[in-house]
Amino acid sequence: MCDNLRSMKPAVLVTKRIFPEAIAFLKEHADVDYAESDDGMRAEELAVRIRGKQAVVSQLMDKFTPEVLATLDGIKVIANVAVGYDNIDVPAATRHGILVTHTPDVLTDTTADFAFMLLMSAARRVVEGHHFVHSGQWTKWRVDLLLGQDVHHRTLGIFGMGRIGQAVARRAAGFSMRIIYHDSRRAPEAVEKELGLELVSAERLLREADFVSLHVPLMPETRHLIGARELRMMKPTAILVNTSRGPVVDEPALAEALERHVIAGAGLDVYENEPRVDPLLLKLENVVLAPHIASASVDTRRKMSMMAAENAVAGMEGRRPPNLLNPELWEKLAGK
Repeated sequence: MCDNLRSMKPAVLVTKRIFPEAIAFLKEHADVDYAESDDGMRAEELAVRIRGKQAVVSQLMDKFTPEVLATLDGIKVIANVAVGYDNIDVPAATRHGILVTHTPDVLTDTTADFAFMLLMSAARRVVEGHHFVHSGQWTKWRVDLLLGQDVHHRTLGIFGMGRIGQAVARRAAGFSMRIIYHDSRRAPEAVEKELGLELVSAERLLREADFVSLHVPLMPETRHLIGARELRMMKPTAILVNTSRGPVVDEPALAEALERHVIAGAGLDVYENEPRVDPLLLKLENVVLAPHIASASVDTRRKMSMMAAENAVAGMEGRRPPNLLNPELWEKLAGK
């Protein structure tokens, strides 16, 4: 009996489809309950299928509230397939002795590429041009056809100078842009010097920037960071880009500002109530809309899946997960 118990594998729940390499890796170390679907799990189904598991590989639509976490008897680790973790109440997980991990760094450059692509697409009206050609409206060249805004030598304002914010700044430096930023913590002096960054107040950033790009985590203090008041501070020629989290922007307020040309345009990859998008935004031509795909390159999403699997296995096997969000719990569990 003892030998049989020692040979038993731990069990892990994977709540939604991930890359097959990650599933193969998990199967080498655990019994895998795999919801091979893009639909995700309702809270009721999650509560049932998580029973008897020691780990869960989760995605952003899996909401681990204090109430849900209180029911997760036996779970050692939640491994989120994302750099953001606003779907998990980390303090509550810590109180219940559950390690929480995410997938940082691996998606930094891919997300920064996409943010800058949204910036340029909105500035130069690429999507409008695409529809213009496909609809057969392009019959002649005109000197004022789909005029947009220059990007080079303009001012970029970045909210949040973390990994992705710095990566966006590096791309902007290649376009000879002036870069100002706002953050609760100042960037390292070497980074400021390398990229020519200037730390400014939020109000000054909004008033001076030709482009505003958001790279902050979703927290109580960043919810509706950009609302009607902030949009009115921006230049009428300014463009807003959001690849962080949808609720950082008051979506109805943004839609109204775009309709009334309070600002010139926007590029959005995230929304307040995904996958729902404010109906007014869908009618406007001065906004570029993407379906939360800023990190969606083949290499990056594969690496994110593998990183989450490795975090889950480490937690199940009693090792410190590489990308731990609550290290103080590990110190406690390890008796340090």
